[in-house]
Amino acid sequence: MGRRARDRRRQQQQQQERGGGGGGEHQAGWAGGYPEIVKENELFERYYRELGIVPAGEWDAFMAALREPLPATLRITGYRSHAKEILHCLKEKYFRELQDLEVDGQKVEMPQSLSWYPEELAWHTNLSRKILRKSPQLEKFHQFLVSETECGNISRQEAVSMIPPLLLDVSPHHKILDMCAAPGSKTAQLIEMLHADMNVPFPKGFVIANDVDNKRCYLLVHQAKRLNSPCIMVVNHDASSIPNLQIDVDGRKEILFYDRILCDVPCSGDGTMRKNIDVWKKWTTQNSLQLHGLQLRIATRGVEQLAEGGRMVYSTCSLNPIENEAVIASLLEKSQGALELADVSSELPGLKRMPGITKWKVMLKDGQWFEEWKDVPSNRQTQIRPTMFPVKDEEKLKAMNLERCLRILPHHQNTGGFFVAVLIKKSPMPWNKRQPKVHQKLPQRTGDAEVTAANSGNGSDCIIEEPTLAENEESKKMQELQNSDTEQSKKEGVCGPPPSKKMKLFGFKEDPFVFLPEDDPLFLPIQKFYALDPSFPKMNLLTRTQEGKKRQLYMVSKELRNVLLNNSEKMKVINTGIKVWSRNSDGEQFGCAFRLAQEGIYTLYPFIHARIINVCIEDVKILLTQENPFLSKFSSETQKKVKDMAMGSIVLKYDPDPEKPHDLQCPIVLCGWQGKTSLRAFVPKNERLHYLRMMGVEVFKAKRKEEEVENKTEEEVQHRLAQTEEGMDVEDKEHDLVTKMEAEIGEESSQSPVESSAMEIENKIEDLDQSSKNANAHVSQESKDMDASNVKD
Repeated sequence: MGRRARDRRRQQQQQQERGGGGGGEHQAGWAGGYPEIVKENELFERYYRELGIVPAGEWDAFMAALREPLPATLRITGYRSHAKEILHCLKEKYFRELQDLEVDGQKVEMPQSLSWYPEELAWHTNLSRKILRKSPQLEKFHQFLVSETECGNISRQEAVSMIPPLLLDVSPHHKILDMCAAPGSKTAQLIEMLHADMNVPFPKGFVIANDVDNKRCYLLVHQAKRLNSPCIMVVNHDASSIPNLQIDVDGRKEILFYDRILCDVPCSGDGTMRKNIDVWKKWTTQNSLQLHGLQLRIATRGVEQLAEGGRMVYSTCSLNPIENEAVIASLLEKSQGALELADVSSELPGLKRMPGITKWKVMLKDGQWFEEWKDVPSNRQTQIRPTMFPVKDEEKLKAMNLERCLRILPHHQNTGGFFVAVLIKKSPMPWNKRQPKVHQKLPQRTGDAEVTAANSGNGSDCIIEEPTLAENEESKKMQELQNSDTEQSKKEGVCGPPPSKKMKLFGFKEDPFVFLPEDDPLFLPIQKFYALDPSFPKMNLLTRTQEGKKRQLYMVSKELRNVLLNNSEKMKVINTGIKVWSRNSDGEQFGCAFRLAQEGIYTLYPFIHARIINVCIEDVKILLTQENPFLSKFSSETQKKVKDMAMGSIVLKYDPDPEKPHDLQCPIVLCGWQGKTSLRAFVPKNERLHYLRMMGVEVFKAKRKEEEVENKTEEEVQHRLAQTEEGMDVEDKEHDLVTKMEAEIGEESSQSPVESSAMEIENKIEDLDQSSKNANAHVSQESKDMDASNVKD
């Protein structure tokens, strides 16, 4: 039993002792022991009635919808080849079992696809999260959702949260910045769009996901890691001052401008009242007034970093025009024509939306209204700013096209409240006519001043003032010092915090990212053992340690390598790359000290030409349900292929047979290990369950058996965790801040989906004591992370 469950039970017992038992016992169990919050707020109703954001005659329906629980929604990740198989499994198995089902007197409606989401990949049901978690009749469906979410095949995401990435119109070659990314559900959508074509292991585009909160960055890492992409980088910066990055283009440095930017800013969250019921009692207009300035600064920084012709989506989960139209209008006004609102009325057909408003007023928390800035008394001008008011010039207001903004009202399609605006950058921002300096390959000299050409793609002239002699000397010395450090790091392929420590770092100190040198002797045995294709980009391999044995090898795309090498002194990188190989000391005697890692196998597979065994569907079932099956249990074809193959790490490939339509119709690639007399798969627990479900194997009973083991004493749980943690990567700092579920699905997890005891692992990995400590850290952080996961999306 988890710690939170024990605390909840203790709380319920205390309530019963105080007289809260009897008929209230069942209610206490459902409510988790908390007093029910009254869903009333007079100021909220007064404010929004006056603003008129809800159409006439719909106010009662609007308020009634806000008081109802938010429906559970899920999204099938669309970039994997087996998305259709998951959809088929959902529709034909789990949804059918929900027919004619009643829970606590409430009839369970059949889940419906979101009409506006492409290819039926998003669904919603009238079941609340609470009922899904607690109802015994829905236990099987809930376990399916939890397991598939951990695999990255399903994302439990609020419906309106899915809109901004869709309106970004992402292509695989786009460079994308997600400015306020945690907890990461929208980031996951962006990664999926980059990998729209699964035949391309390294798309030319990438996602840089940023968040100001260090701890939430690790939650973001946990979300992104489920998608196993080499094109994602998580960084930790204040979005309103996120630094300009540089990239190397044909030997010269250029400023990195992004093709797409997602600007989902912090907000008051009054559109989330259906799931965050605390908002009912805490809501005041003061929240919006305090956030407006930050939202405008973040949006301004976003458009500064947007490439010409690029698209930025600004979004909030608030209905308040102070956080929405006021920010957009202020941004458009100071852009002087450099930005325009895109007309997206024809996009996402089926989505009911309200147009942006052009008139609004500002109200203080005491109920006092102001229609213009000139009406605000001087003692209130620190709370209320001029940018919060609508533009008075009718021509300017009309040219802004604020009606092109989108406001989603909860009662229209049974969702949360939301606001979205899509901005297109037509030319450089007026205050950016003087572009930041970049160090070119061949600087030109004019007199005593050095002139460097600006990014030619930005379409503006570069005007650089001549520095004074003292400034010149000082900046020259500083630049020489920085360049020497940076160039030395680049030569060694090391990307880490700058030696000068100018940037104050919060949270954990991160290990450096060290790229493998071209002549590293470590790579030759790997290349030979797996017969890697000559086109394999070995320069993109990196480790997280500068000294000692390299235990894990990670991989990033060529474009992210460029970003890493040129900006290590500017940004704090939390995580990037996917694990592709893990050190295995037993493998050295077979010719290679590194075995394949499941999380990177789909990226690696196109380059591997040796040690591949094609297996039939029956062989796959044996591999995924038995802990260490003897070779004699496999088909004769598999036994023949294995017979002449040396021991060690292997690739197990299943190709569907079109002539057998009832079998699994998507390809599967698994990492395995060939022993003397056995063959086994090294696959995380939830991924095993996923493949078994897709093949029609019932795994629900096995899950119940595992839960019985988890309900034993705390000492037994810790012992089991210590066993399953044997192969976890202790180099990654984020392991201190993700959930126990992540620990169980670690790439080397040896937990069988059928038997609860830990398996004997042929390749014993060292540092068991340290892994045990990490396991305890997982348990201690579980409740914090689960609470944090519901903060934004």
